[in-house]
Amino acid sequence: MRSKSRDTTTDATPDATTTEPVSRRPSRKVPIIIAVAVAATVMLGVFMVARAGSRVNKVALATQAKGVSVVSAIASSYSPTRKYVGTLLPWVEAKVGPQLISAYVGTVLVRPGDPVKRGQVIGTLDCRNASAASQGMSAQARAIEAQQVAVSHEANRIAELETGGFASANEIERKQADSASKQAELMSAKARLQRASLEVSDCVLRAPFDGEISDRMMDPGAFAHPGDPIASVVDRSTIRVGADVPERDFDLVGPGVKVDVHALALDAHVMGIIARRSPAADGSTRTVHFEVDLADPKRRLPVGTTAEITIAAGASVEAISIPLTAAAVKGSQATIFIDENGHARRLVVDVLGEHLGNLFIERKLRPGTLVVTEGRALLRDGDAVEAKTEVALSQTTALAGAESVASPTATARPKQ
Repeated sequence: MRSKSRDTTTDATPDATTTEPVSRRPSRKVPIIIAVAVAATVMLGVFMVARAGSRVNKVALATQAKGVSVVSAIASSYSPTRKYVGTLLPWVEAKVGPQLISAYVGTVLVRPGDPVKRGQVIGTLDCRNASAASQGMSAQARAIEAQQVAVSHEANRIAELETGGFASANEIERKQADSASKQAELMSAKARLQRASLEVSDCVLRAPFDGEISDRMMDPGAFAHPGDPIASVVDRSTIRVGADVPERDFDLVGPGVKVDVHALALDAHVMGIIARRSPAADGSTRTVHFEVDLADPKRRLPVGTTAEITIAAGASVEAISIPLTAAAVKGSQATIFIDENGHARRLVVDVLGEHLGNLFIERKLRPGTLVVTEGRALLRDGDAVEAKTEVALSQTTALAGAESVASPTATARPKQ
């Protein structure tokens, strides 16, 4: 029985060990997906390389034409002038106030703009103390004068007694000396009285000439010291236009030279003639002062305001007008670029002057020459350019005034 069971066990074991699992075939989808992804990546890389290569500029920038804006040079004429800034001044001006006495202001009878006549009372000071002192000085002077008269008469009577031998010479000389002393004391008292009278007169402030009140500095109740102005009086019947010029323009501002005065306050132009010129320059600024007299009987021009004075500095000359932005100005010369057959050409020309944004240069250019206005900072001589023509409107408006008016100070640039 045991052997049989062993056989049975032995026979059953091989059947269990010989059983094999069923094998599965691998899927083909994964390699296909990987292959497609790799191919797409390669194609995208090729596309990006080709796209980047198409954007690479294989032509040197120096050989490309540079875009610039140009305008045509215009034939014109230029009159060199000088323009200076001056001030409208009154013919005479006075600051009215006490000169000898300190006192409180009693009244001020004028306001700015009021017309006044010579001798008219402008204001008064509270001078009761000065008035009392003046009265005391007057009484003292009268007493001294009476004493001097008595001593003089006594000296004369003693001198008559000398002929009869009733008076000595010493006594007579002593009496005459007393009389002279009283006379001197009387003169001193009268001088003090005169000073007191001046102080009293100083308490009444009067207009020194016909004119207008330009300013009122104090009101009643203020305390005024000698030299403190109460009000200011100006005479505008004649206006003085004063200005200072560099020493190199000394000959341009001689007496008799005609000038155009532009009063900025009224925007009015008045023709005038230089009336006077200082014979010496200022020691600190090296400028020369000159003045122009303008008659103004209606008193229209306000004093203390700014005026522009234009003076002709030479005869009219032929010139070429270009925009100021088309040139780099240094001293009396300017550097410009012109378009010459599609290439930039650098020129250095002499400057005559400037006016309203236009530069006037010597006739080294032909009218109609294309001058570069924009883009010249990147240009070099000989560079290829692609020009775009513009119309300079400021040039056309400047031609009408170029011969008669100039720009500030200097519009005519000095040769260096």
